[in-house]
Amino acid sequence: MRVLVTGGAGFIGSHLCDFLLGNGCEVVCMDNLLTGSLDNIRHIQDPRFVFVEYDVTNFLSVKGDLDYVLHFASPASPIDYLELPIQTLKVGSLGTHKALGLAKARGAKLLLASTSEVYGDPLVHPQREDYWGNVNPVGPRGVYDEAKRFAEAMTMAYHRVHGLDSRIVRIFNTYGSRMRLTDGRAIPTFIRQALAGEPLTVYGDGSQTRSFTYVSDLVEGIWRLMHAPVNDPVNLGNPREMTLLELAKHVLRATGSRSDIVFGPLPTDDPKVRQPDIGKARRVLGWEPIVEVEEGLARTVEWYRAAGRVA
Repeated sequence: MRVLVTGGAGFIGSHLCDFLLGNGCEVVCMDNLLTGSLDNIRHIQDPRFVFVEYDVTNFLSVKGDLDYVLHFASPASPIDYLELPIQTLKVGSLGTHKALGLAKARGAKLLLASTSEVYGDPLVHPQREDYWGNVNPVGPRGVYDEAKRFAEAMTMAYHRVHGLDSRIVRIFNTYGSRMRLTDGRAIPTFIRQALAGEPLTVYGDGSQTRSFTYVSDLVEGIWRLMHAPVNDPVNLGNPREMTLLELAKHVLRATGSRSDIVFGPLPTDDPKVRQPDIGKARRVLGWEPIVEVEEGLARTVEWYRAAGRVA
């Protein structure tokens, strides 16, 4: 199978490239390196792997056969999409359109990387795929939330109108190696602060919840979804819910840090709760996460230390 991975030099995209190569695929990795990094793929020395530096919001073409398009190109952390709001909207709209057009022209399947952020600040808990969400389209986070909601709508339109065989994965908070320590998400931020001996900054009173999935579990779920006959969205996430204050304490234990915990103002439109209902993934994919948060955090901290990114 020959696969195009847009955003392939990003955090999740690079892990996908590794997994696909390990499962016998040829991989074309495409990334404009706006938030991705060559460091994430530099270790890949495989003749079946090709890297193309390119912005997928432009006309998209790939030489040779193509069996699958995995559209993962997008800023994904709050710091990134708040600094790059127009680029985020463009890759979710124009980039998705170009990826769909390429898949249609080549008779390839397409898998869209969507997000739990399509649920916004949810009024239904836990979040199931048939919940339509509670998103502020004109708030600062709306550039990411609505880009992904549009991308889902465009993908389903291509499926219904053109018969494109498509998949949509709604990714819940994922963590692991290759996350930038400065990307603004909770786990790398807490790890960076803890290993530097700085106070861990928890926003609000820390009671807002998240559900954290280790990247290897997510990639395994994506692989299963690629081969499953399901076109509607599927949640992939860890149903183990915890508060951000609890997460901060887990990070302190994983790092052995004695840092204090301090509190800051809650960001605008920050979701109060987040927990996936993964009943559909269990039924359709036979999938559920197996890496507990304690183990995943230990692996992640060890990677940062081994990679020389922290003291």
